[in-house]
Amino acid sequence: MITTGQIIRCKAAVSWEAGKPLVMEEVEVAPPQKHEVRIKILFTSLCHTDVYFWEAKGQTPLFPRIFGHEAGGIVESVGEGVTDLQPGDHVLPIFTGECGDCPHCHSEESNMCDLLRKNTDRVGMIHDGVSRFSINGKPIHHFLGTSTFSEYTMVHSGQVAKINPEAPLDKVCIVSCGLSTGLGATLNVAKPKKGQSVAVFGLGAVGLAACEGARMSGASRIIGVDLNPKRFEEAKKFGVTEFVNPREHDKPVQQVIAEMTNGGVDRSVECTGSVQAMIQAFECVHDGWGVAVLVGVPSKDDAFKTHPMNFLNERTLKGTFFGNYKPKTDIPGVVEMYMNKELEIEKFITHTVPFSEINKAFDYMLKGESIRCIITMGA
Repeated sequence: MITTGQIIRCKAAVSWEAGKPLVMEEVEVAPPQKHEVRIKILFTSLCHTDVYFWEAKGQTPLFPRIFGHEAGGIVESVGEGVTDLQPGDHVLPIFTGECGDCPHCHSEESNMCDLLRKNTDRVGMIHDGVSRFSINGKPIHHFLGTSTFSEYTMVHSGQVAKINPEAPLDKVCIVSCGLSTGLGATLNVAKPKKGQSVAVFGLGAVGLAACEGARMSGASRIIGVDLNPKRFEEAKKFGVTEFVNPREHDKPVQQVIAEMTNGGVDRSVECTGSVQAMIQAFECVHDGWGVAVLVGVPSKDDAFKTHPMNFLNERTLKGTFFGNYKPKTDIPGVVEMYMNKELEIEKFITHTVPFSEINKAFDYMLKGESIRCIITMGA
């Protein structure tokens, strides 16, 4: 409590330039303002989205910046108007939010909050647009309203999920982005029935989480589709029963899958961002009842093209954002799935590094060696 209302000086891994190694710096973190929560981060992990904006290829280069958005920590202090959180609470900061007041938050069908929806160009806090991070008086940009590559960070209270204090933060920190995105795409949107078949396109962290959702649903066949044959062995741990590499076939992969499954799979989940894979995922589901769910984010100029008869033959195409989970309402329940041994998290974690060696996490991801690398703060 001695830090309440005070500026906190702590270590943060600052990205000064696109594609260059992060630099460990001492930053100042201002006290929380209205509807803000200052969190002591204990564990964070690296998501591909961090790498994507760190490289700034085709993105607005906003530097210096503190990246990071998958993490777990403890509330240090809260600002004016925060009534549902208090110092000592165990929490997950989330890259999107739930204000509780907008039409999306009131809808049972949406999690796309008008106020706190994902915004990669926002560099300060919503309340006043000002950064809470600084070095020698110079502001350091926020990222996704979370900036978890810092020992202390500031997050809008609507982006903070309070979780079971018994849950191990070094495991459940990965629930705050990729795992929930893929898991929810299957459980909440595709909704396969027990015994049905599911094809998952892309076997990175999000795709493997989609496979985990299919496994939890009792799918009889889970077909993994990926261009990297090395992914199949790892994917077996997540319930994948068969593997298809499009490069190994001289016909469209949707046709290959249709022939494997007597007309198509019952459900498919696309987790690559490739518009070609999106079309394949849609066209490989069975007519009459097949449902395809798009998760990956395409390039801005991409266009989805398929014949209208695919819809008229009663195939369904859906999209999803963050697995259709509302951050504050639903994410604590995902943590409980893990605590109840329904959801397996450990198999997603392939590496662990101390905060001082955070750049190793980037190396592991760029080399394709990791699913999730846990970064231990204070180490």
